[in-house]
Amino acid sequence: MAMDIKELAKKSKKELETVLKELRETLRQKKFQAAQGDLKTVREIRNLRKDIARILTRYNKHDHE
Repeated sequence: MAMDIKELAKKSKKELETVLKELRETLRQKKFQAAQGDLKTVREIRNLRKDIARILTRYNKHDHE
């Protein structure tokens, strides 16, 4: 679920918090699957971490606006 920067810019701070919470939970599940050997593509973990970083960047910009 690659997040588009334009999508993130339209979201409110509360919406970003919700999406961030969901992505962190998904990341936790994927890491658990990877540890068990059930995860087919480890790339998903990397993409989730990048999405989380994008959201945090946008979230912090809300503080400065």
